[in-house]
Amino acid sequence: MNILEETKYIMNKYDVHPNKRLGQNFLFDEPSLQTIASEVTNEDTVIEIGPGLGTLTAILAEKAKKVIAVEIDSKMVQILQERFKLYDNVEIIQDDILHVDIDKIAPKAKIVANLPYYITTSIITKLLNTNIKDITVLIQKEVAERICAEPGTKKAGAITYFVKYYADSKIVADVPRECFIPSPEVESAVVKITKREERAVKVDNEKLFFEIIKTNFTQRRKTILNSLSGIIDKEMLKNILKECKIEEAARGENLSLEDFAKITNLFEKMKNANN
Repeated sequence: MNILEETKYIMNKYDVHPNKRLGQNFLFDEPSLQTIASEVTNEDTVIEIGPGLGTLTAILAEKAKKVIAVEIDSKMVQILQERFKLYDNVEIIQDDILHVDIDKIAPKAKIVANLPYYITTSIITKLLNTNIKDITVLIQKEVAERICAEPGTKKAGAITYFVKYYADSKIVADVPRECFIPSPEVESAVVKITKREERAVKVDNEKLFFEIIKTNFTQRRKTILNSLSGIIDKEMLKNILKECKIEEAARGENLSLEDFAKITNLFEKMKNANN
């Protein structure tokens, strides 16, 4: 029985109807599944997010020392518990990954997942704020391209700068929509994210740094002077941009990670000097 036949068999056996609200699309393409799991070894503990029917879980269980599968859907948990009841290296946790203390359950684990598209950014943001260093995820291709874009280019967004601050990222494979049940409306891609030992740039106030980047990209059509004037006094901002050698008419989407770090650090310095 191949993976497609197996997927259809399990769906029929348990009367499974993919939950749109939870973004369930079941991947059945073996080369894509093997690519996602390709760097897992028998020394690894792996946290799998949203295992669904357990197709990827089965591959991971053959490769890894331990698999911790975190699933929010109670029906899927029931399927997983039955499917893997004889496996001594598979642990199933019913919970929302955004509520799980990842560093507590497995601080040195690798993350492997077919992520729901609607919550990709929230999950990646959470993962980069943990001790996890190795993340391999299947996500919407457009989001993958944004994550792996170079800051200052057309495809860059706030998530680009956030990921680049913490990690290196690359697209390792494209996955056509025909490889899923049901077929999503968009193409997908496998992304590898590797956390750096040190941050890409030095900032004195990380919260402010991300607030400045996020504010800029929610108003990306505006100039940097206009987009940031809501959180930085305009006259002060003019001085900051002048000192950073950034044109007032420049758009934030054209700035580098270093440019945003300079703006943040100067603003923080000026704020503190005025207090």
